[in-house]
Amino acid sequence: MTPSRESTSDGKADPGGTSRDQVGQQSAVTREGQRLHGIFLHTGWRSGGTWVWSRFRALETVTAFYEPLSTLLGDLSLADIPVVRPTSNSGHPPLDAPYYEEYRSFLQERTRGVVGYRKRFGIDRFGDAPDDEFPAMQAYLQNLCDRSIEQGKVPVLKFCRSQGRLPWLKRAFPEAIHVFVLRNPAAQFASGWLLKQEWGNAFFVAAPFRVLGLNHTQPVVKQAIEACGVRLPSVTPTSVDEYAAACEQYAHTVEGTNAYRAFVALWILCASRMLDGVDLLIDMDRLGQCSAYASELHAQFRTQTNATPDMEGARDLVEEAKLGIGRMTGIDGRLLRAINFSAQKFLLSQVDSSCDSQTRLADVIRAKLTLADEISGQWRY
Repeated sequence: MTPSRESTSDGKADPGGTSRDQVGQQSAVTREGQRLHGIFLHTGWRSGGTWVWSRFRALETVTAFYEPLSTLLGDLSLADIPVVRPTSNSGHPPLDAPYYEEYRSFLQERTRGVVGYRKRFGIDRFGDAPDDEFPAMQAYLQNLCDRSIEQGKVPVLKFCRSQGRLPWLKRAFPEAIHVFVLRNPAAQFASGWLLKQEWGNAFFVAAPFRVLGLNHTQPVVKQAIEACGVRLPSVTPTSVDEYAAACEQYAHTVEGTNAYRAFVALWILCASRMLDGVDLLIDMDRLGQCSAYASELHAQFRTQTNATPDMEGARDLVEEAKLGIGRMTGIDGRLLRAINFSAQKFLLSQVDSSCDSQTRLADVIRAKLTLADEISGQWRY
């Protein structure tokens, strides 16, 4: 199994001076003395989520699962595990072990596929109620968590396909800590667009079309598609695999503004899902620019989870995006401000203005769209 384009593209010391050995001696319990049932990292593709996951993986108290809903897990074998590692163009941090090392005990000799995984888990969903696949998905994720807890470890699950299902997962795993990783959409989009432009990897440009198209009958998804003016591939989804292939082909020649429309439609759908209550937000734009914020996050994790990742050393993703403006071709950023504005209008339709916590989160999301205006406004076709 060769490393897929998906898997290869998106300091052990504690900031307070605690050594890794000392951190490893901490028990995997919360401050109230109750067993911690897991940390769920809800991230998007090219959001910086792999870096956050790597910070947890460095802790002795943690078992950190990479992309537990990835379609790659349906075909994974024990022999494949050493092969799937970061590539030079992935932007991912160096890893001491392959991405999927933690799944080794969930695989069997001479067979493929992680125990309990189904490929249908690999497409995010946005319905109000869980779909028919969700009980099986819940059981699969519960097994990952339970096996880790039995070994005295805190399970940390890093997703790229969970943001639409965040309300479902919050209800199904109420004792887990749900963390949302947020990056401004212009920089996040540019990261995937440049992989297509410079390396021919269209996965991250195709992904929004695939998710939107396979969810287009959901009212909230239809509303976001219409708000952002997305033009989906003109094919009827007959199966997930066929539609995914059509979206991949579409992405290789898609006009840049339409690609951004699809990306922002999915981004704002996902961002709006956290309005109903995430336990902690990680602002990746701020993290790379503010050491005090890294210390603040460290303290928040210590308070809420007793798992204290070192959040220092994040790259300045905003500055990187600004420096990369000249590399962006095939898209006129001056046309994108109206799309970002439409996304803000969609967001407002999802906010309960009487709820202070929703209003605060909405303010953060709107600030991301304003930052996206600043970054993308400099792109020239």
